[in-house]
Amino acid sequence: MKREGIGFAVLLVGLALAVWEAGVRLYGVPVYLLPAPSRVLATLGANAGEYALAAGITAAEAAGGLVLGALAGFALATLMSLWPRGEQGVITLAILVKSTPLVAVAPLLTIWLGFGVLPKVIITALLTFFPVLVNVLAGLSRPDPAWVDVFRCWRASAWETYRHVRLPASLPYFFAALRVSGPLALIGAVVAEWTGASGGLGRAMWLAYTNLNLPHLFAAVFVLAGCGVLIYGGLAALERRVVFWQRADEVAPGT
Repeated sequence: MKREGIGFAVLLVGLALAVWEAGVRLYGVPVYLLPAPSRVLATLGANAGEYALAAGITAAEAAGGLVLGALAGFALATLMSLWPRGEQGVITLAILVKSTPLVAVAPLLTIWLGFGVLPKVIITALLTFFPVLVNVLAGLSRPDPAWVDVFRCWRASAWETYRHVRLPASLPYFFAALRVSGPLALIGAVVAEWTGASGGLGRAMWLAYTNLNLPHLFAAVFVLAGCGVLIYGGLAALERRVVFWQRADEVAPGT
């Protein structure tokens, strides 16, 4: 992201927090309904170590689920690209999994697998694999027709065409899916933690909610939002390094 974009984003966030602060003070909103941002930030500062530890737990669960979901989505998309006859069956199964509410699956996985990390990773993977599957499949299905014709003339195998033509064409779609799935991974980890966990932002939010401690609840939300921004920015930076040719194509010839 360019410096101008970062500055504009910071300005918008600061303006929203200022309006929020002014509204709470002007109308005298009780803290148990909506705490002022200054109160939330003070709570966050007073419990920085606790929230840092919780954020680390949730981020690790989200990262594990994101990697697992991305690998599963990429593998299934590759399988459907090399074996088109199985596409309809795999897509139908993926839609069924995607349509199943996480709030219904998470308690079952907690009962079956316990309160450890594994059920959180699985829930996060279930939430993130579908965008990767759909986007990568779209990328694998839309390579440059000229290169496909060249490899056909060379009598290349399906695997060779996949490796040298379809796979590079799918990478921009893959990273687009990751930028969507990265913040979703945090949501999946938090939802899984609500069903039972010994730590994490989801547990902190749940405890704050049950005690009607809104400053602590909003502090956890602030930390979660910050983690989402960092994950998105990290994936965007990784995309610029891996899909370097796409950035070059955006530059006009002679510039």
